[in-house]
Amino acid sequence: MMWWPCERTLEPSITTLMGLALAHGGHDQQPIPADADWTVRHMSEEHHITNFDAGSFFNLHDYDGTNEWTLDDILKTYGLRHESTDHNPMFEKEKAAKKVIDLYDRDLSGTISFAEYTIGAAQGLTLPDFGWGPGHHGDDEYEYEIHHFEKFHGDDATEEELTHPEDIAHFRKHDMLEQQAERQEALDKMSIVEANIPMKFRRNG
Repeated sequence: MMWWPCERTLEPSITTLMGLALAHGGHDQQPIPADADWTVRHMSEEHHITNFDAGSFFNLHDYDGTNEWTLDDILKTYGLRHESTDHNPMFEKEKAAKKVIDLYDRDLSGTISFAEYTIGAAQGLTLPDFGWGPGHHGDDEYEYEIHHFEKFHGDDATEEELTHPEDIAHFRKHDMLEQQAERQEALDKMSIVEANIPMKFRRNG
């Protein structure tokens, strides 16, 4: 696949966003070619997008719209801020992210600009695969939907059909977070939180 630079704006255009949205798949997601590079695998598995160029890929992963990828942007894109990679030491993650920067960073700024990435892609550079998965960088709801719900259920699924282990774990976590939020809300309404007072200072302690 050959990518060519395209015009960069601080915010993706409506046309770009519509094109990416229309490219999303569902149950009929096309299989990923065996020789696909990490970028293609990431876009297919994490975003269900199969038709894209280097410019749209950069914009999609320029999380704060600064026209550059920082070390943190690359860590996030590779899913190295996600809990699924918690077993990997941080120094290894940062080493990998710095390797990506060194690959594209022509002006030695320590970041990758839109121009550096798209020109590098046009010259055949690709993001390396470090063997740490497709790059989970969505929140729990997004990851559950794109990796499980869309694949095994669908928009017409009923609550009774959501019985897979992944469904049970997902909704159990939902319930836990809801209960934590309710407890915190109740504590916030109290003028004095008794649980925070050492026993010896409580009236009945």
